[in-house]
Amino acid sequence: MGPITVRTFRPEDADDLRMVYYQLYDERDAGEPVGISLFATRPSIDDERQWFERQYAQLQSGELIGLVAEVDGHAVGSCSVARHGPTADSEQGHAAELGILVRRDMRGRGVGTALLEEALRESRAKFEVVFLSVFEFNARAQRLYERFGFTVCGRLPRAVKRGGRYFDLIRMVRFLDEAPAGLGRTVKPPQPSDR
Repeated sequence: MGPITVRTFRPEDADDLRMVYYQLYDERDAGEPVGISLFATRPSIDDERQWFERQYAQLQSGELIGLVAEVDGHAVGSCSVARHGPTADSEQGHAAELGILVRRDMRGRGVGTALLEEALRESRAKFEVVFLSVFEFNARAQRLYERFGFTVCGRLPRAVKRGGRYFDLIRMVRFLDEAPAGLGRTVKPPQPSDR
């Protein structure tokens, strides 16, 4: 494996990212736990093209941070941080939602860490707080997020229904005004009385 390069996504990344996303459907259909919400059936190539075009437009407008991890000339993961509010000056404009996706054979090899590090670095210039959702069973991802200073702020019971089974989503938050205490670590979070 070559070095991991994290950069802003480009239109030519669409095919690689679509294949990474489609692999999740194969994993789910094989009965493996998949830590991201999926549609009942795999979206068409045209659906995926339209989705990517919308993402790219948001990136160009400054309302989205869109990153890919590239290894050996291919996008092997992505991370987006999207503003909650419609504009920066709206009441939720300071808050964002993080989503991350890593190709199966690249998980556990530093791709997620590299993406999160850069996503949070760039987020500090645009947002004050970043939220994410993680499946209750995805302990590996939860540990990664905790290393980067995310803390649990809630639980969405039965938020996902897959194959007749329900799964809870854990909500996590990272306040970006907290001083870093090392790679992915923060000092004690402010208490409600401090805000």
